Amino acid sequence: MENHQIKIDHETLRRWIRSSGHIGWQRTKRPHRRHRERRSAYGEMVQFDGSHHDWFEGRGVKCCLFLFVDDASSSSHMRFSPTESTENAFIVFWEYVEYKGIPHSIYVDRHSVYYEKGKETEFGRAMRKLGVKIIYAQSPQGKGRVERGNRTLQDSLVKEMRLRGISTIGEANKFLKEEFIENYNKQFSLDDDFADIHRSEKDYDLRNIFCYEQTRQVKNDYTITLTGKLIQLQISENPLPRPKEFVTIRKYLDDTLHIFYDEKELEYQPITERVQRTKKVITKPRKDHPWKRVKIGKARYE
Repeated sequence: MENHQIKIDHETLRRWIRSSGHIGWQRTKRPHRRHRERRSAYGEMVQFDGSHHDWFEGRGVKCCLFLFVDDASSSSHMRFSPTESTENAFIVFWEYVEYKGIPHSIYVDRHSVYYEKGKETEFGRAMRKLGVKIIYAQSPQGKGRVERGNRTLQDSLVKEMRLRGISTIGEANKFLKEEFIENYNKQFSLDDDFADIHRSEKDYDLRNIFCYEQTRQVKNDYTITLTGKLIQLQISENPLPRPKEFVTIRKYLDDTLHIFYDEKELEYQPITERVQRTKKVITKPRKDHPWKRVKIGKARYE
């Protein structure tokens, strides 16, 4: 209505929609759930979720909207990504940390990016290194603020992008950053003067946190194996590990590979060709070979 300069009371609009049959009168029966009080400070806990939807209504590819909702203030931050993958979750969280700081805890569902039974995910490792506590929701209703935010955005944001003819992820993220997020927070976030307890990211090397990480054991010839290929560690200013010790391999989001020992980066060279070991060829002795004529105990080679 704002774009057409039309002012209509929200109750009048709701009656019109109900009378048209688009919204039913009967409320869905819901199970009783215990009310959880809001956190008392801005940055104490952030609800985080990915919403898969046809955001461009067929004008572009289906994608995922990552949404952050602060539990105390309901202040939101959002960004579109192609999928809800570990890499995209890293990119979005890195942007949030640089924009607002590091929250004390994060409330997520049990999507495979964030949770794996009996094993720490890459996302979980990154949160541990940042000192962010992960809280897993037991149900969608547990993270109600971010779920309600998704429903609101699937209506209002879709319409806003339709009016502007936005049909790509790049255009959508530019619109979010330059216009939509600020207006959305003015409308839906609380005006209370919450204390901001986000921590600064300046003490962290975010490249070495928002990355893929694994360890490998050093062989006697100072090589390691990665995805079936050999990598030769080279002498540099930083000391090399001893054989049988472990190094940390990190793949950054720009697809570059970095190897660390005791948090110091090592130089390396991929080995493109393996040295083929020559096999010993065992041939059968000829019939008149001297071994055939030697008696060994009761046995005699004929």
